Amino acid sequence: MRGLIVSPVAVAAAANTCWGEAVAALHHRYDDWPAEIVRSGEGQRLSRFRYHNAESFCLGIDHGLFAKDAGEMLYQAGIVGQLAISSHLLDIGFADEWNARNIRLDVGKALAYANATGLGHHCPDMARLAAILSPYWKWGRAHRLDNRQPDSGGFTATQVRPLLRDLLDRVQDVTGHPRPVGSRREEQEAQA
Repeated sequence: MRGLIVSPVAVAAAANTCWGEAVAALHHRYDDWPAEIVRSGEGQRLSRFRYHNAESFCLGIDHGLFAKDAGEMLYQAGIVGQLAISSHLLDIGFADEWNARNIRLDVGKALAYANATGLGHHCPDMARLAAILSPYWKWGRAHRLDNRQPDSGGFTATQVRPLLRDLLDRVQDVTGHPRPVGSRREEQEAQA
């Protein structure tokens, strides 16, 4: 019922953006409340913070800290993906409260909204990884103690690392946020 009531409002709320129809279609598909997309300094500051946190969480994966525990590696990958994608959504004007209420820990859904709003990261392997990760809480150690390990889709740390790096690079390109101080990418870019 909510989708029937909200759909016209979603179109109106998103009509001011160049992505209005795509966002409205996602509201309908996921039965989400409409998002009021308004850029703000606060949203951009939070976006930068999320991007830097995503880079920080990715360091553990980059250094192979979770190579022997695929479930924990995928849990960390879910955190990295969600932080990176929410950085884009916050940067363009989605409210953090809307993201928390509607997207929650669904990396695949977040990626769909991000791509519909200009992220332009249409990597089939990343889309498949995002679907496997969602919701990423299922990969957390506490959940896996009491339940069977979810299907990993065959993803290994060796495959996940470059997918996350490409996602982080794309988010950095689109948002324009500086790399975290001391990151390897920052050093490589400074040398180039």
